[in-house]
Amino acid sequence: MKARDVMVSPVMTLKPSSTVADAAKLFLDNRISAAPVVDDQGKILGIVSEGDLMHRVEAGTQRRRSWWLTPFVGESTLATEYVKAHAKKVADIMTRNVTTVSPDTPLHEIAGLIEGKRIKRVPVVSNGQLVGVVSRANLVQALATAGKNLEVPMTDATVREKLLGHLKTQPWAHLTLVNITVSGGVVDLWGITRSDTEKKALRVAAEAMPGVRAVNDHLVIEKMIHAT
Repeated sequence: MKARDVMVSPVMTLKPSSTVADAAKLFLDNRISAAPVVDDQGKILGIVSEGDLMHRVEAGTQRRRSWWLTPFVGESTLATEYVKAHAKKVADIMTRNVTTVSPDTPLHEIAGLIEGKRIKRVPVVSNGQLVGVVSRANLVQALATAGKNLEVPMTDATVREKLLGHLKTQPWAHLTLVNITVSGGVVDLWGITRSDTEKKALRVAAEAMPGVRAVNDHLVIEKMIHAT
């Protein structure tokens, strides 16, 4: 699946001239937690999230530091915090360096971006225009519906062939002392593995293979054999 298959579109947006109060109202009225900021041509300029509204002077939630910590914080950080607490315009509090993806970006790449950059969503851009947003919730929704797709029935021999072929591409899998049998869609794992982690990974790989109904794990860990 790709971004275009799960993205939310159209997207609720803000303008750079929108006020912080406008952003708060947009979030509450539409039950969203962030909104991209775009210019009149639809080009994304930044993004504002609930986190940017957390420390506001109007609500009395601005950061308050002990006097003795102030010299260690740095003037630049203090100035940035002041802007976040007092600015009236969205342009002054938005995050400007926004990570974006295209409609054809695979979901596994989006998941990597969200995890690696510790963000909750990524705007989807096509030809310089904002066309959607993919959030962590959208990825979970994709996971929930993935199992509903119809699968073409496979023979036991095909299941075994595909599973072995997949495992041969995995650097952690050592198949020299491992055998796999498949009967009626049930996979039996036999033999010796090098570690508990490899044992678990072999079982997970078998369970994830299309056409597999159940997995019986008979694998023995090598170190346990030597211990006896």
